[in-house]
Amino acid sequence: MRKWGPLTAVCLGTFMLLLDVTIVIVALPDMARALDASLSDLQWVIDGYALALAALLLGIGAAADRLGRRRVHIAGVVLFAVASLACGLASSPTALVAARGVQGVGAAAMFATTLPLLASVYRGKDRSVALGLWGAVSGGAAAIGPVVGGLLTEGPGWRWIFFVNLPVSVAAVWLTARTVPESHGARDRRIDWAGTVTFALFAGAATYAVVRAGSLGWTSGRTLATLGVAVLALLAFVLVERRVAHPLLDLSLFRTSAFTGVMAGALAYNMAAFAVLPYTSIWLQTVLGLSPVQGGLAVLPLAATAFVVAAVGGRLLHGAQPRLTIGVGLALIGLGTLGQAVLGAGSSWPALLPGLIVAGVGTGLVSPALAGAALAAVPPERAGMAGGAVNTFRQLGYAFGVAVCGTVLTSRMGETLGEGQSHALAGGGAPGLRAAGVPEHALRAAFASGLNTAAVVAGAVGVVAGVAVLVLVRGGERKAPAVAESGAGVEAVRVG
Repeated sequence: MRKWGPLTAVCLGTFMLLLDVTIVIVALPDMARALDASLSDLQWVIDGYALALAALLLGIGAAADRLGRRRVHIAGVVLFAVASLACGLASSPTALVAARGVQGVGAAAMFATTLPLLASVYRGKDRSVALGLWGAVSGGAAAIGPVVGGLLTEGPGWRWIFFVNLPVSVAAVWLTARTVPESHGARDRRIDWAGTVTFALFAGAATYAVVRAGSLGWTSGRTLATLGVAVLALLAFVLVERRVAHPLLDLSLFRTSAFTGVMAGALAYNMAAFAVLPYTSIWLQTVLGLSPVQGGLAVLPLAATAFVVAAVGGRLLHGAQPRLTIGVGLALIGLGTLGQAVLGAGSSWPALLPGLIVAGVGTGLVSPALAGAALAAVPPERAGMAGGAVNTFRQLGYAFGVAVCGTVLTSRMGETLGEGQSHALAGGGAPGLRAAGVPEHALRAAFASGLNTAAVVAGAVGVVAGVAVLVLVRGGERKAPAVAESGAGVEAVRVG
């Protein structure tokens, strides 16, 4: 236990925070019914977590270097547990969304300190073993998330997808305090809080504008005003990063085409592969009538295929050029997501299988390669920043993707059902629409059409990003370090 206790402690935290990325997907219809939640509420249940994780990852990583990584990690686990309890007890959509945001803050504290803690404890062969086992746990957590979510939702109820975090958190805190030694990074480095705040404001405002555009329209005053706030926040972030001595993200790195290409790939990756899945889950359960467990099993082929490909591909593709692995992988993800745009009024879940499997193959290629490609595209002293930036862009892409796909979905459905009914249908309101007399064929046809359009948009993003990576990520790569020591340098071999 003394030797592998730190690995066990870190893996428990990682398992929780990654499980909560995918476990929520199959519970969305039950949440909507229990809390009378709208489509935008459901979008924020997902995006609140992803945005907090993306916005704070780099800042908390830098803070952990000064304050102590173990201390910040334990604080993150405790905050995650408290927020999980609040999620499970939520009596309104607003309370649930707020608690999910706090969960994301705790997850950022855990995620930002995971690899630096392992790097401070293990050396040589033990480090390779630890990272391999940690990667397997990371991939496994995301892969079983939909199934575990289905079992809990169908069994004791959707609130237990959050309550289950409590005993795991207690064990993680106890093990971390008992077995993980404290470690620090550059303690004299100032924390770029101004950059953290402006980046968070940009990400939140941009996502809010896209979500609200689905109901208010792109030309509404509120949408345009929020987009204006996002633009101003982005400009402020750029100005801050150019002036501070220790920036959150060194913008000069984007002068390198390889780094720019990898960041573009990271941003597109989660959108292309996963942004449609929440709406697919709602379709499976509320339109087709599948149970939560069946809905989880229906989307499992993507994560399961990715897990197998990542495990096998890591051995067979060792030494392959990152631009080929990531570029081809993104193209496969795009093609797989496009392959899911084949639904009609009479379609059922098997129609998704070919596309999910192809997207899973691409995911298994891209996920393990992104961090290494980012680290190889920057000087060694910027390795931690590059590793953290990859995960920031991934989570940001997921949040943007869920918002964009929801807007596209409802806009397409609105062409046949009308705006009010399309939002109700996308938010899990198919039973109520049936009771109101809307024909079953119309519901099935509208949702299928909306999913097809969303899948085309997400798939096109994947294909274009794959081509961009193949063009931009050329030459100039360095040998990537095995793991970044900085608190910001984190990467999981995972899905979602």
